[in-house]
Amino acid sequence: MTGYVISAQGDATALPAPLSWTFQYTSGVPCDTFQIRCLWEGTNTVDPRQWCTFQALDEDQVVFTGVVDECETALTPQGAWIDVSGRGMAARLLDNEALGQDYQVATLADILRDHVSPYGITVASQAYMAPVSQFSVAVGSSEWSVLYDFVRYYHSISPRFDREGRLVLTPWEDNTRLLLDDATPVTKLVCRDKRYGVLSQVVVRDRYQQLTQVVNNMDFQVLGGSRRQVLTMPGKSQYQAMRYSGQFQLDQSATEQLVLEVTIPVLFYGKPGDLVQLQRSDWGRDGLYRVNQAQVGVDESGGWTRLELMSPEVLV
Repeated sequence: MTGYVISAQGDATALPAPLSWTFQYTSGVPCDTFQIRCLWEGTNTVDPRQWCTFQALDEDQVVFTGVVDECETALTPQGAWIDVSGRGMAARLLDNEALGQDYQVATLADILRDHVSPYGITVASQAYMAPVSQFSVAVGSSEWSVLYDFVRYYHSISPRFDREGRLVLTPWEDNTRLLLDDATPVTKLVCRDKRYGVLSQVVVRDRYQQLTQVVNNMDFQVLGGSRRQVLTMPGKSQYQAMRYSGQFQLDQSATEQLVLEVTIPVLFYGKPGDLVQLQRSDWGRDGLYRVNQAQVGVDESGGWTRLELMSPEVLV
């Protein structure tokens, strides 16, 4: 694996052979991250302050693209090295605040034009998304939250970035299915059942029209879960918008109710969105899951991939 750092003027510098590295790929939230450590000569004349973009290639294939957040050089009795770390291209949208405005009717083209394209981000693929009437951008919102609200809230698609740093605005594809059975060299398998934070009911109110909608998480209620949240909609809201707001909150809270984590001593074993069939004789949680996050790295123990798995029903 070779890492490259690029200046604002487009000058690329190849980093020395890495001592260790870690790439964290997510399904859009939180942002992708990277960290790489390389040997570093104290006499090196390259100025890390000039670096603003990072890209990694593995056998001529791009495996990560992002922005540089921090460079740290260290000189120790064991030698000198440099640590370079940062985030995926979503950082450009997270770090910039949007102008508050109201769209009478907002289209995907409007959102991309006003909140994505100005930051040099290109779109790899996009699905059709119906226009949204009365779409508002709240003061203080990040450009990412504007995009996320339009794509995820109104169209149930997770906005995310591919390894080349391009925006992906399409549903998950189910054409990649990984099998984790007894023959798979799994080094660690963890299952986490979490109740705290999971909502059993959301009550959505419109104070102007004196309307109330209740959305229930029946699966969690059957398990004895009891956690209610009350939402007050801004202004007059349609019935569909109110109900979708409640369901959206339920779906968000349920994403971490059941999480499996599996570590395999293989690089780039899977990526977010992949379906995983867990089928092991020594495990009681077999079934079909989807990769929510994939962490890939090399350290003193060798190369590995750590997958965070969730139910396909909660990870849309």
